[in-house]
Amino acid sequence: MPVRRTARGAGTPVKPAGTLTGRRVAVLTAALAALLVVCVLSIAIGENLIGPAAVLRGLFAPPGSIEHNIVWASRVPRTVVGLVVGLALALAGGVIQALTRNPLADPGILGVNAGAAFVVAIGIAVLGVDRPIGYVWFALVGAAVTTVAVYAIGGGRGRATPVRLTLAGVALGAVLAGITQGITLLNPRAFDEFRAWSAGTLAGRYLDTVWQVLPFVVLGALLVAVLPRNLNGMAMGEDTATALGINVGRTRAGAVLAVTLLAGAATALAGPIAFVGLMVPHLARWLVGADQRWILAVSAVGGPMLVLLADVIGRVIIRPDEMPVSIVAAFVGAPVLIALVRRKGASGL
Repeated sequence: MPVRRTARGAGTPVKPAGTLTGRRVAVLTAALAALLVVCVLSIAIGENLIGPAAVLRGLFAPPGSIEHNIVWASRVPRTVVGLVVGLALALAGGVIQALTRNPLADPGILGVNAGAAFVVAIGIAVLGVDRPIGYVWFALVGAAVTTVAVYAIGGGRGRATPVRLTLAGVALGAVLAGITQGITLLNPRAFDEFRAWSAGTLAGRYLDTVWQVLPFVVLGALLVAVLPRNLNGMAMGEDTATALGINVGRTRAGAVLAVTLLAGAATALAGPIAFVGLMVPHLARWLVGADQRWILAVSAVGGPMLVLLADVIGRVIIRPDEMPVSIVAAFVGAPVLIALVRRKGASGL
């Protein structure tokens, strides 16, 4: 096995490229298999427990039967929402961690969630919006406007840096969160409506809402698909990236736009859900190494798996009531993330 020489002359084994690639393929394959299992559980487990055979009958049974109604009226839409939300949050987290070169960053660091929540609160308090399908456009507009503001405050084109963007996002997000809290506390009806949306849940979300946000998720995912090579170069420093022919400003702007589309759409659809965009890319980096192509690929599978698993646990943990996905994800994600951070050899990008 090849040996890498350290500064002290000691040799450390270097894994052959074929071994690393094989491990990455194995991790991705295992994640896909686990996601399939979780999807089946998401459709099968709920207020009425139905087995795999009944799930198959419900999927193909004619309309009108009990099994068909259970599967298609509630379980399938909820599973699709979980897939879309998990994919969007995990990809957004992977991109923002690569952009800021901070393995503990998440989409909220740019103020996207705070901006979406602020405009949703205004829509509820001022315009009387009271349905999840009505929150979507307010959340998307809030996410987009906040991102533009953060980018402008962070220095604009040519001057924006990861540190400037992070500071601008955290500051603006804190201000908007404070204003949002004030709006909801002064308006009891708005408080009740906003609390239901901000809980971060897949319950009550249907396919008509998914179709509204899906174009934004697809566009964001397409942007992410062209970013990994440039993000890998930027991980070595902006000077090195420039020497490699990478347009740093364009890459940064594309990454910010992708995060806005993905995180904004996910927040609009299910409300704020923490830890997914933070933990999944971090875990993926530990499993497959620092190559952004593999990190984002594994994150795209791991995000939906975590969201759906948290939703399934939330359905059964306090039956007959349900616990929101955001709470369960925090309970599941926090210990795992702490273990990852404290592991021997944990490091930044």
